[in-house]
Amino acid sequence: MSKKVHVEFGNRSYDITIGRDLSAGTTIRRGAGIKAMIVSDSNVDPLYGAGCEKALRAKGVETARVRVQAGEATKCGRSVLELYDKVADFGLDRTSYIVALGGGVVGDLAGFVAATYLRGIRLIQVPTSLLAMVDSSVGGKTGINLKHGKNLVGAFFQPVEVSADLGTLKSLPRREYVSGLAEIVKYGIIRDARFFGMLEKNVDRLLSRDQGLLELVVAKCCDIKAEIVSADEREEGSLRAMLNFGHTFGHSLENSMGYGAMLHGEAVSVGMAFAAVLSVTQKGLSAGECERILDLLRRLGLPVFASGMRRKWGALRKGMDADKKTTAGRLRFILVERLGSAIMGCEVAESALEKAFAEVSWPV
Repeated sequence: MSKKVHVEFGNRSYDITIGRDLSAGTTIRRGAGIKAMIVSDSNVDPLYGAGCEKALRAKGVETARVRVQAGEATKCGRSVLELYDKVADFGLDRTSYIVALGGGVVGDLAGFVAATYLRGIRLIQVPTSLLAMVDSSVGGKTGINLKHGKNLVGAFFQPVEVSADLGTLKSLPRREYVSGLAEIVKYGIIRDARFFGMLEKNVDRLLSRDQGLLELVVAKCCDIKAEIVSADEREEGSLRAMLNFGHTFGHSLENSMGYGAMLHGEAVSVGMAFAAVLSVTQKGLSAGECERILDLLRRLGLPVFASGMRRKWGALRKGMDADKKTTAGRLRFILVERLGSAIMGCEVAESALEKAFAEVSWPV
Protein backbone atom coordinates (compact mmCIF):
# COMPACT_ATOMS: atom_id res chain seq x y z
CA MET A 1 0.00 0.00 0.00
CA SER A 2 1.14 3.54 -0.71
CA LYS A 3 -0.31 7.03 -0.97
CA LYS A 4 0.23 9.54 -3.75
CA VAL A 5 0.13 13.32 -3.51
CA HIS A 6 0.04 15.27 -6.78
CA VAL A 7 1.96 18.53 -7.07
CA GLU A 8 0.46 20.63 -9.86
CA PHE A 9 2.83 22.68 -12.00
CA GLY A 10 1.37 22.20 -15.47
CA ASN A 11 3.84 20.30 -17.64
CA ARG A 12 6.25 20.20 -14.68
CA SER A 13 3.79 18.43 -12.37
CA TYR A 14 4.88 15.37 -10.42
CA ASP A 15 3.74 12.87 -7.82
CA ILE A 16 4.98 12.23 -4.30
CA THR A 17 4.70 8.52 -3.47
CA ILE A 18 4.57 7.66 0.23
CA GLY A 19 4.77 4.06 1.41
CA ARG A 20 7.09 1.17 2.11
CA ASP A 21 9.44 -0.85 -0.11
CA LEU A 22 9.28 1.77 -2.85
CA SER A 23 11.51 1.76 -5.92
CA ALA A 24 12.94 5.08 -7.13
CA GLY A 25 12.87 6.00 -10.80
CA THR A 26 9.26 5.22 -11.69
CA THR A 27 9.29 8.11 -14.17
CA ILE A 28 12.36 6.81 -16.02
CA ARG A 29 11.52 5.22 -19.34
CA ARG A 30 13.63 2.26 -20.28
CA GLY A 31 15.96 3.16 -23.10
CA ALA A 32 19.54 2.99 -24.30
CA GLY A 33 21.95 5.58 -23.00
CA ILE A 34 19.97 6.81 -20.00
CA LYS A 35 22.28 7.75 -17.14
CA ALA A 36 21.66 8.55 -13.50
CA MET A 37 23.99 9.68 -10.75
CA ILE A 38 22.97 8.90 -7.17
CA VAL A 39 24.16 11.53 -4.69
CA SER A 40 24.06 10.38 -1.08
CA ASP A 41 26.03 10.94 2.11
CA SER A 42 28.31 8.99 4.40
CA ASN A 43 25.40 7.95 6.65
CA VAL A 44 22.79 7.01 4.08
CA ASP A 45 24.83 5.53 1.22
CA PRO A 46 26.05 2.48 3.19
CA LEU A 47 22.43 1.67 4.09
CA TYR A 48 20.50 2.35 0.90
CA GLY A 49 22.93 3.30 -1.89
CA ALA A 50 23.43 -0.19 -3.30
CA GLY A 51 19.71 -0.95 -3.27
CA CYS A 52 18.88 2.26 -5.09
CA GLU A 53 21.60 1.59 -7.65
CA LYS A 54 20.35 -1.98 -8.20
CA ALA A 55 16.78 -0.76 -8.78
CA LEU A 56 17.91 1.79 -11.37
CA ARG A 57 20.14 -0.68 -13.18
CA ALA A 58 17.21 -3.10 -13.37
CA LYS A 59 15.52 -0.44 -15.49
CA GLY A 60 18.47 -0.38 -17.86
CA VAL A 61 19.89 2.85 -16.45
CA GLU A 62 23.67 3.35 -16.44
CA THR A 63 24.29 4.38 -12.84
CA ALA A 64 27.03 5.91 -10.72
CA ARG A 65 27.10 6.73 -7.00
CA VAL A 66 28.72 9.68 -5.30
CA ARG A 67 29.05 9.95 -1.53
CA VAL A 68 29.45 13.29 0.25
CA GLN A 69 30.21 13.86 3.92
CA ALA A 70 27.10 13.92 6.10
CA GLY A 71 26.28 17.19 7.84
CA GLU A 72 25.15 20.76 7.22
CA ALA A 73 28.70 21.93 6.50
CA THR A 74 28.57 19.98 3.23
CA LYS A 75 25.96 22.39 1.85
CA CYS A 76 28.58 24.77 0.48
CA GLY A 77 30.09 26.06 -2.73
CA ARG A 78 33.06 23.72 -2.55
CA SER A 79 30.77 20.68 -2.56
CA VAL A 80 28.87 22.06 -5.54
CA LEU A 81 32.05 22.46 -7.59
CA GLU A 82 33.21 18.96 -6.67
CA LEU A 83 29.88 17.50 -7.76
CA TYR A 84 29.97 19.44 -11.05
CA ASP A 85 33.27 17.72 -11.87
CA LYS A 86 31.88 14.28 -11.02
CA VAL A 87 28.74 14.90 -13.08
CA ALA A 88 30.84 16.02 -16.05
CA ASP A 89 33.21 13.06 -15.71
CA PHE A 90 30.25 10.66 -15.78
CA GLY A 91 28.87 12.39 -18.87
CA LEU A 92 25.41 13.41 -17.70
CA ASP A 93 23.37 15.38 -20.22
CA ARG A 94 19.85 16.84 -20.29
CA THR A 95 18.31 13.40 -20.71
CA SER A 96 20.06 12.22 -17.54
CA TYR A 97 19.00 12.17 -13.89
CA ILE A 98 20.46 13.17 -10.57
CA VAL A 99 18.97 11.12 -7.73
CA ALA A 100 19.14 12.80 -4.33
CA LEU A 101 19.17 9.94 -1.82
CA GLY A 102 19.21 11.22 1.74
CA GLY A 103 17.98 13.96 4.03
CA GLY A 104 17.57 17.68 3.56
CA VAL A 105 21.26 18.45 3.09
CA VAL A 106 21.63 15.97 0.24
CA GLY A 107 18.34 17.04 -1.32
CA ASP A 108 19.25 20.73 -1.25
CA LEU A 109 22.81 20.19 -2.48
CA ALA A 110 22.09 17.63 -5.22
CA GLY A 111 19.00 19.59 -6.22
CA PHE A 112 21.04 22.76 -6.68
CA VAL A 113 23.56 20.89 -8.83
CA ALA A 114 20.71 19.47 -10.94
CA ALA A 115 19.14 22.92 -11.29
CA THR A 116 22.34 24.58 -12.49
CA TYR A 117 24.35 21.97 -14.41
CA LEU A 118 23.60 22.45 -18.13
CA ARG A 119 20.94 24.90 -16.84
CA GLY A 120 18.94 22.00 -15.53
CA ILE A 121 18.89 18.20 -15.70
CA ARG A 122 16.21 15.90 -14.29
CA LEU A 123 16.03 15.48 -10.53
CA ILE A 124 14.55 12.62 -8.49
CA GLN A 125 14.17 13.17 -4.76
CA VAL A 126 14.43 10.07 -2.55
CA PRO A 127 14.14 11.48 0.99
CA THR A 128 15.29 9.21 3.81
CA SER A 129 14.68 11.54 6.78
CA LEU A 130 11.34 12.61 8.19
CA LEU A 131 12.19 16.28 7.74
CA ALA A 132 13.04 15.77 4.08
CA MET A 133 9.87 13.74 3.45
CA VAL A 134 7.51 16.39 4.78
CA ASP A 135 9.40 19.51 3.80
CA SER A 136 12.65 19.90 1.89
CA SER A 137 12.08 17.32 -0.87
CA VAL A 138 8.76 18.90 -1.87
CA GLY A 139 8.26 22.20 -3.65
CA GLY A 140 11.47 22.71 -5.59
CA LYS A 141 13.63 24.76 -3.24
CA THR A 142 17.31 23.93 -3.57
CA GLY A 143 20.27 25.75 -2.11
CA ILE A 144 23.52 26.03 -0.22
CA ASN A 145 24.70 28.06 2.76
CA LEU A 146 27.05 31.01 3.06
CA LYS A 147 28.83 32.16 6.20
CA HIS A 148 26.30 35.00 6.29
CA GLY A 149 23.31 32.68 6.53
CA LYS A 150 21.46 29.57 5.48
CA ASN A 151 20.20 28.85 1.94
CA LEU A 152 21.23 32.27 0.64
CA VAL A 153 22.30 30.78 -2.72
CA GLY A 154 19.76 28.57 -4.46
CA ALA A 155 17.26 27.97 -7.21
CA PHE A 156 13.65 26.91 -7.58
CA PHE A 157 13.77 23.61 -9.43
CA GLN A 158 11.04 20.98 -9.37
CA PRO A 159 11.89 17.27 -9.29
CA VAL A 160 10.26 14.84 -11.70
CA GLU A 161 9.29 12.55 -8.81
CA VAL A 162 9.55 12.18 -5.05
CA SER A 163 9.71 8.71 -3.52
CA ALA A 164 9.33 8.67 0.27
CA ASP A 165 9.96 5.17 1.62
CA LEU A 166 8.83 5.16 5.25
CA GLY A 167 10.94 2.06 5.91
CA THR A 168 14.07 4.24 5.88
CA LEU A 169 12.83 6.04 9.00
CA LYS A 170 13.51 2.91 11.07
CA SER A 171 17.25 3.46 10.75
CA LEU A 172 17.07 7.19 11.48
CA PRO A 173 18.73 8.13 14.79
CA ARG A 174 16.18 9.26 17.38
CA ARG A 175 17.46 12.83 17.49
CA GLU A 176 17.18 13.16 13.69
CA TYR A 177 13.70 11.65 13.72
CA VAL A 178 12.46 13.96 16.48
CA SER A 179 13.97 16.93 14.63
CA GLY A 180 11.71 16.14 11.67
CA LEU A 181 8.63 16.27 13.89
CA ALA A 182 9.10 20.05 14.20
CA GLU A 183 8.17 20.61 10.56
CA ILE A 184 5.11 18.39 11.02
CA VAL A 185 3.93 20.50 13.97
CA LYS A 186 4.46 23.59 11.82
CA TYR A 187 1.81 22.51 9.30
CA GLY A 188 -0.78 22.24 12.04
CA ILE A 189 0.12 25.66 13.44
CA ILE A 190 -0.04 27.54 10.14
CA ARG A 191 -2.74 25.70 8.22
CA ASP A 192 -4.82 23.06 10.01
CA ALA A 193 -5.93 23.26 13.65
CA ARG A 194 -7.63 19.84 13.47
CA PHE A 195 -4.38 18.27 12.30
CA PHE A 196 -2.61 19.96 15.22
CA GLY A 197 -5.16 18.43 17.58
CA MET A 198 -4.60 14.99 16.05
CA LEU A 199 -0.87 15.34 16.69
CA GLU A 200 -1.57 16.24 20.33
CA LYS A 201 -3.58 13.02 20.73
CA ASN A 202 -0.97 10.79 19.10
CA VAL A 203 2.36 11.82 20.62
CA ASP A 204 3.21 8.29 21.78
CA ARG A 205 2.44 6.77 18.36
CA LEU A 206 4.51 9.44 16.63
CA LEU A 207 7.48 8.83 18.93
CA SER A 208 7.22 5.06 18.41
CA ARG A 209 7.32 5.62 14.61
CA ASP A 210 3.97 3.92 14.01
CA GLN A 211 4.12 3.23 10.26
CA GLY A 212 0.38 3.48 9.66
CA LEU A 213 0.15 6.84 11.40
CA LEU A 214 3.28 8.12 9.68
CA GLU A 215 1.83 7.32 6.26
CA LEU A 216 -1.20 9.46 7.06
CA VAL A 217 0.82 12.26 8.67
CA VAL A 218 3.45 12.50 5.91
CA ALA A 219 0.74 12.47 3.24
CA LYS A 220 -1.17 15.24 5.06
CA CYS A 221 1.94 17.42 5.33
CA CYS A 222 2.76 16.86 1.65
CA ASP A 223 -0.85 17.68 0.74
CA ILE A 224 -0.66 21.00 2.58
CA LYS A 225 2.70 21.89 1.10
CA ALA A 226 1.65 20.85 -2.42
CA GLU A 227 -1.40 23.10 -2.22
CA ILE A 228 0.68 26.06 -1.08
CA VAL A 229 3.63 25.71 -3.48
CA SER A 230 1.39 25.01 -6.48
CA ALA A 231 -0.29 28.37 -5.87
CA ASP A 232 2.92 30.29 -5.16
CA GLU A 233 5.96 28.45 -6.54
CA ARG A 234 8.56 31.20 -6.15
CA GLU A 235 7.20 33.16 -3.18
CA GLU A 236 6.14 35.90 -5.57
CA GLY A 237 3.00 36.31 -3.49
CA SER A 238 2.86 35.88 0.26
CA LEU A 239 1.29 32.42 0.46
CA ARG A 240 4.42 30.29 0.32
CA ALA A 241 6.12 32.46 2.92
CA MET A 242 3.93 30.90 5.61
CA LEU A 243 5.99 27.72 5.29
CA ASN A 244 8.81 29.65 6.93
CA PHE A 245 7.00 30.00 10.26
CA GLY A 246 9.71 29.79 12.93
CA HIS A 247 12.48 29.81 10.36
CA THR A 248 13.56 33.46 10.59
CA PHE A 249 14.74 32.98 14.16
CA GLY A 250 15.57 29.30 13.60
CA HIS A 251 17.97 29.88 10.72
CA SER A 252 19.75 32.63 12.64
CA LEU A 253 20.03 30.33 15.65
CA GLU A 254 21.54 27.54 13.52
CA ASN A 255 24.10 29.95 12.12
CA SER A 256 25.04 31.62 15.40
CA MET A 257 25.40 28.32 17.25
CA GLY A 258 27.56 26.95 14.42
CA TYR A 259 26.13 24.61 11.79
CA GLY A 260 25.86 21.13 13.25
CA ALA A 261 25.49 22.19 16.90
CA MET A 262 21.73 22.19 16.45
CA LEU A 263 19.74 20.18 13.93
CA HIS A 264 17.49 22.15 11.60
CA GLY A 265 14.28 20.93 13.21
CA GLU A 266 15.60 21.72 16.68
CA ALA A 267 16.40 25.29 15.67
CA VAL A 268 13.02 25.65 13.95
CA SER A 269 11.31 24.37 17.09
CA VAL A 270 12.92 27.15 19.14
CA GLY A 271 12.03 29.56 16.33
CA MET A 272 8.38 28.47 16.47
CA ALA A 273 8.35 28.99 20.24
CA PHE A 274 9.72 32.50 19.67
CA ALA A 275 7.14 33.20 16.94
CA ALA A 276 4.29 31.83 19.09
CA VAL A 277 5.21 34.08 22.02
CA LEU A 278 5.54 37.01 19.61
CA SER A 279 2.12 36.18 18.13
CA VAL A 280 0.45 36.61 21.53
CA THR A 281 1.47 40.26 21.82
CA GLN A 282 1.39 41.12 18.11
CA LYS A 283 -1.55 39.21 16.60
CA GLY A 284 -3.75 38.23 19.53
CA LEU A 285 -2.92 34.53 19.66
CA SER A 286 -4.48 33.31 22.90
CA ALA A 287 -2.18 32.43 25.78
CA GLY A 288 -3.86 29.02 25.83
CA GLU A 289 -3.07 28.24 22.20
CA CYS A 290 0.48 29.52 22.65
CA GLU A 291 0.91 27.13 25.57
CA ARG A 292 -0.51 24.27 23.47
CA ILE A 293 2.20 24.92 20.87
CA LEU A 294 4.97 24.97 23.46
CA ASP A 295 3.56 21.93 25.24
CA LEU A 296 3.35 19.81 22.08
CA LEU A 297 6.92 20.68 21.15
CA ARG A 298 8.10 19.68 24.64
CA ARG A 299 6.11 16.43 24.65
CA LEU A 300 7.71 15.45 21.34
CA GLY A 301 11.16 16.03 22.81
CA LEU A 302 11.80 19.23 20.89
CA PRO A 303 13.49 22.29 22.43
CA VAL A 304 11.74 25.60 23.08
CA PHE A 305 14.99 27.31 24.08
CA ALA A 306 18.69 26.66 23.44
CA SER A 307 21.44 26.44 26.04
CA GLY A 308 23.61 29.57 25.94
CA MET A 309 21.15 31.37 23.66
CA ARG A 310 20.58 34.29 26.05
CA ARG A 311 24.16 35.51 25.57
CA LYS A 312 23.76 35.57 21.78
CA TRP A 313 20.94 38.09 21.22
CA GLY A 314 23.19 40.49 19.30
CA ALA A 315 24.37 37.81 16.88
CA LEU A 316 20.89 36.33 16.58
CA ARG A 317 19.32 39.70 15.81
CA LYS A 318 21.96 40.47 13.19
CA GLY A 319 21.47 37.03 11.65
CA MET A 320 17.74 37.61 11.28
CA ASP A 321 18.45 40.64 9.09
CA ALA A 322 19.98 38.24 6.53
CA ASP A 323 16.65 36.38 6.27
CA LYS A 324 15.24 36.12 2.77
CA LYS A 325 11.94 37.65 3.92
CA THR A 326 13.68 40.93 4.79
CA THR A 327 12.54 43.55 2.26
CA ALA A 328 14.07 47.01 1.82
CA GLY A 329 15.88 46.52 5.12
CA ARG A 330 12.68 45.71 7.01
CA LEU A 331 12.50 42.38 8.83
CA ARG A 332 9.16 40.60 8.46
CA PHE A 333 7.82 37.61 10.38
CA ILE A 334 5.18 34.95 9.84
CA LEU A 335 2.94 34.97 12.91
CA VAL A 336 -0.37 33.29 13.82
CA GLU A 337 -3.61 34.80 15.08
CA ARG A 338 -4.96 31.37 16.03
CA LEU A 339 -4.02 27.77 15.36
CA GLY A 340 -4.37 27.09 11.64
CA SER A 341 -4.29 30.75 10.58
CA ALA A 342 -0.97 32.37 9.67
CA ILE A 343 -0.33 36.02 8.84
CA MET A 344 2.58 36.94 6.57
CA GLY A 345 4.73 40.04 6.35
CA CYS A 346 4.46 41.15 9.99
CA GLU A 347 6.75 43.99 11.04
CA VAL A 348 7.57 43.93 14.75
CA ALA A 349 9.06 46.62 17.00
CA GLU A 350 12.52 45.95 18.39
CA SER A 351 11.21 46.14 21.94
CA ALA A 352 8.69 43.37 21.21
CA LEU A 353 11.41 41.18 19.69
CA GLU A 354 13.59 41.57 22.76
CA LYS A 355 10.68 40.85 25.11
CA ALA A 356 9.75 37.66 23.24
CA PHE A 357 13.38 36.59 23.20
CA ALA A 358 13.63 37.05 26.96
CA GLU A 359 10.64 34.73 27.40
CA VAL A 360 12.16 31.89 25.35
CA SER A 361 15.73 32.32 26.58
CA TRP A 362 14.97 30.36 29.73
CA PRO A 363 12.94 27.19 30.26
CA VAL A 364 9.24 28.08 30.00
